[in-house]
Amino acid sequence: MSWEIKKLADLSLLVKRGIAPKYVEQGGVSILNQKCIRNGVVSYEFSRLCSSEKKITEEKIIRQGDILVNSTGAGTLGRTGFVKEIKNTTTVDTHVTIVRGNKDLIDTKFLALQLSLKEPEIESMGKGATNQTELSAGDLGKLVINLPPLPTQKRIASMLSTYDDLIENNLKRIKLLEETAQNIYKEWFVNFRFPNYEHTEFDRESGLPVGWKNTEIKYFATVITGKTPSTSNLNYFGGDIPFIKTPDMHQNIYMDSVEQYLSVDGAESQSNKYLPKNTVIISCIGARAGVVAITSKPSQTNQQINAIISNDVSHNFWLYFSCKELESTIHAIGSSGATMTNVSKGKFENIKLNLPTYKILKEYDKVVECIFEQILILQQQNQKLKEARDILLPRLMNRTIEV
Repeated sequence: MSWEIKKLADLSLLVKRGIAPKYVEQGGVSILNQKCIRNGVVSYEFSRLCSSEKKITEEKIIRQGDILVNSTGAGTLGRTGFVKEIKNTTTVDTHVTIVRGNKDLIDTKFLALQLSLKEPEIESMGKGATNQTELSAGDLGKLVINLPPLPTQKRIASMLSTYDDLIENNLKRIKLLEETAQNIYKEWFVNFRFPNYEHTEFDRESGLPVGWKNTEIKYFATVITGKTPSTSNLNYFGGDIPFIKTPDMHQNIYMDSVEQYLSVDGAESQSNKYLPKNTVIISCIGARAGVVAITSKPSQTNQQINAIISNDVSHNFWLYFSCKELESTIHAIGSSGATMTNVSKGKFENIKLNLPTYKILKEYDKVVECIFEQILILQQQNQKLKEARDILLPRLMNRTIEV
């Protein structure tokens, strides 16, 4: 049977924007927003709670197999995410459109793949000012879908899902590896059960092992706040030097793949902003202040991120977990009555940490270095899997490869 051309609305049971939520601290219904849609999947990491006082219609409670489409904003409009699992009663806000395929006509995973391939086209359908672009559900419903017979849809979805399953398995392994290193960190540096702790004296006044110091970051490291090179010079961008922004840091430990790269000229225009491999970076501006990651190669960041260049590289993995515990501190010192968290370089480098002795830090570095090496390898494997999948996807959809 030949492929057909159909409109999205004709293949769907639902194409509708979400609700205008009233946020609450506890109880209510989970609500997903634009930040929850990234790399073709839906994450609950940035979900919030909204009041269920206003009745939420049953159709707007998301279901397994739904596709969520970011429908507002410049640069992010058109991003799609497949709802693989449901954790609890969940809906979406008005910035997101729910697409619910008719399973009698189309395989929902196949539809998700079609929409992910058409993300640039969906973005171009938006209307309005550059920074206020919107896509109505009605316009999205007019999107044209190339529709093969249902058995062919299922074969294509199955082939590409193999890559997604491998990526997901690697993500689970990464999570376990990080938890292992973090558990060792907590045992050594929070519970003070480091090697030979039984024979260690503790200072009565500070409560710390003798030789440890409660000291500001600036006394054992250099803090570098990132900067954006002149955007008017196009030659500064498009090279292979990672230019890290806060959205790149979500769900990744190592910054092995980012959305934007600098050229050598761009990076050299602010050469004092270079960060070596294994530098710990932390977001310090905005709602997601406190997110921590590690550079995988020489990199630079924008001005929303502070980097910590330790006086000794053996501090780096200890610093990673120490910074992960600073999220509440970052928001506390960065709010100052303002609506948006903003931690300056001066405030950040004055944050105090319990600095262990060089010997303990060196031992911890040796123990967890191989764990972080495995994490980086798995992230690099995932990037190659994504690239292979993204090459195969259009070839299957345009019938360059028949199945």
